[in-house]
Amino acid sequence: MVVCGDDGLAHRLATELRGVYREQVTLVVPPTGGRVHQPVVGRARAASAALRDIVTAAVSRGGNGDHGDPGRELEATEPTEDVLAEAGVDRASALALVYDDDETNIRAALTARRLNPGLRLVLRLYNRRLGQHIEELLDQSAALATGGGRATGPDGGEGSTTVLSDAATAAPALAATALVGTSKVVETDGLLLRAVERDPPRPGQVTPPGLGTLALLSATSNDPAGADGSEDSGEQGPQLLPDAAAVEAATGRGTVTLEQVSYSGPPLPAARAGVPPFGELFSRRLRWSLAGLAACVVALAVALMVVTGEHPLHATYVTLLDLFAINEPALDQDRGPQILQLLSGFVGLLLLPVLLAAVLEALGTFRTASTLRKPPRGLGGHVVLLGLGKIGTRVLTQLREMDIPVVCVEADPEARGMATARRLRVPVVLGDVTEEGVLEAAKIHRAHSLLALTSVDTTNLEAVLYARSVRSRLRVVLRLYDDDFATAVYRTLRAAHPDALTRSRSVTHLAAPSFAGAMMGRQILGAIPVERRVLLFAAIEVAGHPQLEGRTVGEAFRAGAWRVLALEVSDGEQGEGTDRGAGSGAGGEGAGSGESRLLWDLPDTYVLRGRDRVVLAATRRGLAELLGRRTRQAANGR
Repeated sequence: MVVCGDDGLAHRLATELRGVYREQVTLVVPPTGGRVHQPVVGRARAASAALRDIVTAAVSRGGNGDHGDPGRELEATEPTEDVLAEAGVDRASALALVYDDDETNIRAALTARRLNPGLRLVLRLYNRRLGQHIEELLDQSAALATGGGRATGPDGGEGSTTVLSDAATAAPALAATALVGTSKVVETDGLLLRAVERDPPRPGQVTPPGLGTLALLSATSNDPAGADGSEDSGEQGPQLLPDAAAVEAATGRGTVTLEQVSYSGPPLPAARAGVPPFGELFSRRLRWSLAGLAACVVALAVALMVVTGEHPLHATYVTLLDLFAINEPALDQDRGPQILQLLSGFVGLLLLPVLLAAVLEALGTFRTASTLRKPPRGLGGHVVLLGLGKIGTRVLTQLREMDIPVVCVEADPEARGMATARRLRVPVVLGDVTEEGVLEAAKIHRAHSLLALTSVDTTNLEAVLYARSVRSRLRVVLRLYDDDFATAVYRTLRAAHPDALTRSRSVTHLAAPSFAGAMMGRQILGAIPVERRVLLFAAIEVAGHPQLEGRTVGEAFRAGAWRVLALEVSDGEQGEGTDRGAGSGAGGEGAGSGESRLLWDLPDTYVLRGRDRVVLAATRRGLAELLGRRTRQAANGR
C-alpha cells in the first residue's frame, strides 16, 4: 500500500494500515524542509519514527523495498510519475492521496491510474461535487484500459476509486458531540446511522428499546481522574460490540445504542432566502413608535366620530386627511372638530420622520440581507462555533441541516466558510476569539455548547478556558491535533469542572479509519467515536467471507469484532426474506433509496446468503481480520 500526503492524516493513515491491518506501507512525504508544519498526532508521530527505523534496518540488511520488507518512507516534493513509480504504484494494491491540495491529489490520481489500472485509489478532496466527477472519470479510465473489463490489482481486488473528505467524515461526530439529546450521526448515500449515549439506568427505570447496543462506556466515565476511553485503559475502558452477557453484567456503565435521532433544543425559525423576517426588517424601537402613532390615529378617529356623529369610516377618512394636511381648515365648524384637526396635524408631523426611518431601515435590511448577520437579541441555547475553515464549514452545514441554532466566530473575513454562513443566514461575529468581548458578542453566557474548531490548538484551548470562566457548566468540544495533548487537556478540564461535559477530538483520528477501510476494499459508511476509540460501519458482500456466509446472524456475531446490523434487500426480495425469518423481526425502516432498502433488527435465526449485502458495525481490528483472511486465502489460491 502507498500513502502520499503532507500532513498528519498521512502519518495517521500509515500507522492505521501498519498497526491494525498489518499491511506493507510505503509513505511518501515532502522533504523535511518543505513539509507543511502542522501538528501531527502523537502516536502517529511515534509510529512513523518506528517505521523509519524499520526501513533503516531493512536497508542495512540489503533490502530493496519489495514484498519482503515491512515498509519504507520516501521524500518527494510532489507525487510526480517518477516518484509514484519509485514508490511501487505499478505493483501496489491501493494508493491513498491525502495532500491538503485537491489539485495535487487529482493530478497524481490520473497518473497513478495510467500506471496501474487495477489500483484501488482513495482520494482526499474537499469539493464533493468535483469528487463525484473525478471518481466516475477514473473508474471509466480503468475500464477502458482493460478493454471494458474489470481491472484487478495484485491482491485480486477490483480497481476502484473512492473520494473521501476528512472534513465531511469528521463533521457528523463533531456536530453530534456538542448536542444534548442528539445522537452521533453518520450519513452516506442516503443511509442514516444513529447512535446515542445513555446514562446507566436508575433503580426501577425502564430503558427504551433500541436497535442494538454498540458499546459499553468506560467504567471510569464518572471519575474525573479516570483514563476515560484511552487505548491502554484495559477492562476499565469502553467495550465495543459487547455480547448480551457483558451488557447484562455491566451494571453502572453507560451504553451507546443504535436508535432514532432527536433534538430537544430550540430551532432557529425558518426564513425564506433573501427575505428577512418582519422582526428583523424594523428595529424594536421603530415598531413601538409605529404602534403608538397608529393608536393615536385610531383614538382621533373615534373622538371625531363621537363629536360629529359621523359614520366610523367617514370619521377615519377625515382624520387621515387631517393627518396628511390635505383637508380644508375647519374654520366654520365647532371648537371640537377644530381641536381634533390640530391634533391630527401634530400627529402627522410626528408620523413623517417615523415613516422615513422605516423606509431607510427596510432598505438597509434588504441591502445587508446577503451580508453577515449579527446574533439576534434574546438568543439562547445555541451552539457557538469557532473557526470557519474546512472542518468548521462542514460542521456548520451539519448543524443547520439538523435545525440547530448556531453563532459562528471567525477572525478572517475571507475564510472559506463565510460564503456558507451568508447562504445559511447564520450569525457571524468577526474577531479574534482570544480578544476580550468577542465571545460575549456571540452570547457565550447563554450558549448551550462551544465547538472550538480552529486550526491552532492553543487558540482552541484558550477559548475554552475563557468560556468556562464565563459559564462553568458549558458543554465544550475541542479540536486538537496531538492525541496525547488532547488526553491531558481532557482529563484536566474534567477534573476542574466535573459537572460539565468536555470532549476533545482529533480530525485525523476520526478520518483515518475510513480512509484505511477504503484502501482495504470495503465500502466504509462512516465512523462513530466511542470516547477515544472508533467504531466503523461498513456495507459488504457476504460472498467470500466464511465468517458470514451460510451462518445465522447470531452465529456470525463476534463480540468485540463485528456485528451484522441490517440487510439490504430489493422490493422483490421482501417476501422471500420474510419466509426466511428476516421480515418477522425486521424493523422495516428504509434508510436506502431507489429500489433497495435496509431491514434493521434482523432476527438471530436469519441465514446469511452469498448474494446478500449487509451493513455491519465493527472495530478496526475486527474488520481487518474479516478482510485479511479473505485476502490471504485469495493470495494462497493464486
